[in-house]
Parts: sequence; structure tokens; C-alpha cells
Amino acid sequence: MKAIGFKKSLPIDEAESFIEFEKEIPQPTGHDILVKIEAISVNPVDYKIRQGAAKDQTLDEAKIIGWDAIGTVISVGEQASIFKAGDKVFYAGDITKPGTNQEYQLVDERIVGFAPKKISIEEAAAMPLTSLTAYEILFDRLRLSREKDAGKSVLIIGGAGGVGSVAIQLAKNVLGLNVIATASRPNTIKWCKNLGADFVVNHKDLIQEVKNVGLETVDFILDFVDVNQYWDAFVQLIKPQGKIGSISDPTEAVNLRQLKGKSVSFHWELMFTRSMFQTEDMIRQHEILNEIARLLDEGLLQSTLNTTITGFSADNLKEAHRLLETNETIGKVVIKF
Repeated sequence: MKAIGFKKSLPIDEAESFIEFEKEIPQPTGHDILVKIEAISVNPVDYKIRQGAAKDQTLDEAKIIGWDAIGTVISVGEQASIFKAGDKVFYAGDITKPGTNQEYQLVDERIVGFAPKKISIEEAAAMPLTSLTAYEILFDRLRLSREKDAGKSVLIIGGAGGVGSVAIQLAKNVLGLNVIATASRPNTIKWCKNLGADFVVNHKDLIQEVKNVGLETVDFILDFVDVNQYWDAFVQLIKPQGKIGSISDPTEAVNLRQLKGKSVSFHWELMFTRSMFQTEDMIRQHEILNEIARLLDEGLLQSTLNTTITGFSADNLKEAHRLLETNETIGKVVIKF
């Protein structure tokens, strides 16, 4: 089978930033299933790992990355019981194992969901990683529910990003929250409003912008950009006994003592935690992806697909990374095999 990887972290415009090669099709054991991939999407984590994984060295074997795929199950390991050959599935995978930039992939069935049936494979491929992240931060980390939290306010930093785009929809359509999202360009403002944000504010003057929509404080804050950059604003804007969740990678220490007076809780979210540590509740990601598929099929969640590139090749993968590295893309970039 064909796979695409890299042996050295190079700028995306260099010839060997991605290389194509042949490898054996692996056989599943244990909880693994073998999936024939039909489409993948590219996330910021992809280019960040490509830029850093082999910065000062040349790897002996090409590293295969990629975390988002849809495909068909070919065979299953002896402990697998959820899927059978022929099932259509989608998933985000495991950061500790070879990724989706290959024609066939082994993946643990406990982090795989049945693919949605009423949308295209490209639309479905765009969703697993961002949906798992947004769903986990809202429901598993902050532990929000419609029964106790409907009508409360949430401030989403980075509303037009991949995770923010899903979080807006889940917060509005599933939880019934009053959603304030940040965006600064006309096209990103329109994107957030189309996804269901009640208000869109400019992140450059966050405190005043939130006041301008009639709020002094908010119940919940979701940071999908940079917790250091907005920390002082978060401390001021969060309600007493509120909750803050973040997925960003702080470059400086976060002073949690500033939250003590308000008894505010802070929550980290990393979508790869369950697979990386083989947690007892790994199956939760299978359940979440099934729920995401249901929401997509019922129209309560819309795919964030924006750009489709056809053909699995090093050149097309380079183009997808190049687009993401501009930091100006809206929605997801998908490669259809």
C-alpha cells in the first residue's frame, strides 16, 4: 500500500517535506481493526508535529501522521467485537501510533464510531478530531447538561476555528446556551453567526466587547486559541463559581490562584488522552462519535468542511498543510482518496 510521511522536519515547500513510499498492509490483532481509508482531513496538530518531530535529526523510518479519517473495515482483531468487515467508520485515531496518511490503517475499535449515513464521506472526514475535542470539553470536562445549564452564557475564544466551529453548534443546539464567539474578520464573523452564535465579538478588546453585548460576566469560557494571551480577561469575565476550559499550549505558567476568590474551576482537554493512556473509559470516544454521527444525520450539527482536494498524494498533502499554515483557513480541508 501507499503511505506518505517524512524523515525530517522541513518547510512545506521543500521537496521532501512529505515523501511517498510503499509498505506492507498490517494485520489487526487485539482490539485493532484494519480500515481502508477513503478520505482524511488535516488539522493544525498535523503541521505542528510535522514541523517539530524531526527538527534536528533525520529519522530512520518515515513518520506517518494524520488524525481524521473515514473508511471501510476490512478485518478485525481477535478481541474486537464492535465492528465487522464492511462497516463504514470514522475516527481521529491515536497520536502514539502511525496516522491516517496511508491507504490502510490499524486503529483501536474503542476510539472509532459508525460513520454518519446522510452526509458525504468528505463532510464526515472533516469532523472526528474537532468534534471529539469540542464534545469532551463541554460534556466530560466542564460536565455541562441542558437540564441544568440551558440559558447560561458561554464565551468561545476562536469561534471560526475547527474546534470552535463545532463547539458553537453543540453549545447552541444541544445544550441551549447563550453563545458569544470571538472572530475579527468579516468572513469569520459571518461563519460564526451561520453556525448559531448569538453574538460575535472581537478578541482584541475582549472585556469591553463582552460588555457591549450586555454582559459583565459569563458562566463558562472555552479557550481554543491562547490561554496566556487572554488570561487576565478570563479572570475578570468569568462569573463566580464559573468554569474555564482550554485546549491551548501555554508558553508561560497560568496563575490559577487568580481564580480562587471566585471559586472558578479550570479544565484541560486533550482529545488524545484516552487513547494515549489506554484509560478505562476509552470506549467513551466510540460512544461520542456515534452521537456525533447522529447529530450530523439529524441536522443538529453541520459539517465544517470547506475545501476538498481530490487524490492521495504527497503534493496534495503539502497543499493541505500549506493552506493550514497560513492561519487564514475557515472550516476544514479534506483530501478524498
